[in-house]
Amino acid sequence: MTTTLESPTTNMSAGQSAPRTAERERTRRAKKNRDRNLSVTLGLVLTFVVVMSLSPFVWAFLTAVKPFQAAFTNPPTWVFEPQFDAFVELWRGTQFASVLGNTFLVAVLTVIVALCVGAPAAYAFARYAGVIGPILLILAVVLRTIPRFAIVLPFYEASQMLGIYDTNFALVAALVAVNMPFTLLLLIGFFRDIPKELDEAAMIDGCSHFGAFRRVIIPLMGPGLVTAGVFTLLVAFQEYLVALTLTQNSAVTIPVFIAAQKGADDVSTYQTLAAASILLVIPVVFIAIFARKYLVAGLGGGAVKG
Repeated sequence: MTTTLESPTTNMSAGQSAPRTAERERTRRAKKNRDRNLSVTLGLVLTFVVVMSLSPFVWAFLTAVKPFQAAFTNPPTWVFEPQFDAFVELWRGTQFASVLGNTFLVAVLTVIVALCVGAPAAYAFARYAGVIGPILLILAVVLRTIPRFAIVLPFYEASQMLGIYDTNFALVAALVAVNMPFTLLLLIGFFRDIPKELDEAAMIDGCSHFGAFRRVIIPLMGPGLVTAGVFTLLVAFQEYLVALTLTQNSAVTIPVFIAAQKGADDVSTYQTLAAASILLVIPVVFIAIFARKYLVAGLGGGAVKG
């Protein structure tokens, strides 16, 4: 008959490992619960922020589609038959369509000019800045922080002297100048993420500096150019103060058009103004949806690292 004796050391180790395992399990469960609670809290906060951000646009849309009498009742009327007379009146009874077309034209031209000027300049800053480059970048940042009120008056005087006041040319030039520091800073980050060895390899193969930039670097700058272009487009599309100062009749954009309508003392125009506000927001929403992946990839890949 054989008797198996267990070592006291073995029994002690088994007895100590069991509490440690239970402690690790409790710690893991507690961490999982904290993470879940944090996710729920952040989700609720994000939902609240989204609801608060969207509520003015929802209210404006409801005001635009309600019957006139139901649009201004207190308490608000929630059950009604939607009507789109305000949108029809806005489109047929005002110059909204032509102003909207002019706004798109100004925004697109601003993007084209800003990228054509900003991309080579940002490439030069990223590759051949030297000593003067950082000074110019700091100056650009300082100019970007100057309030718009301080720069629109010189633009106004210059446009009057050159005879280009109330033209798209003056408006595009001013918008490009105002937004160029941000465009430069954004594109420089993308250019710095592209290895310099690609430039050197292209020049070894016979390309000039500009040839390497045009044939090798620009094709790799797709997300960066789209990101900078979208931001410039959104700013130009919604710019108010510069457009208000440099336009009067011919080159008016949507924000100026909406602000110029009667409304503060005429309730009958409220629904039309609400419809105009909604039609101003819709293109911006579609642009953001279309370019969302470029914006996320661009900001994460270049703007933050630059």
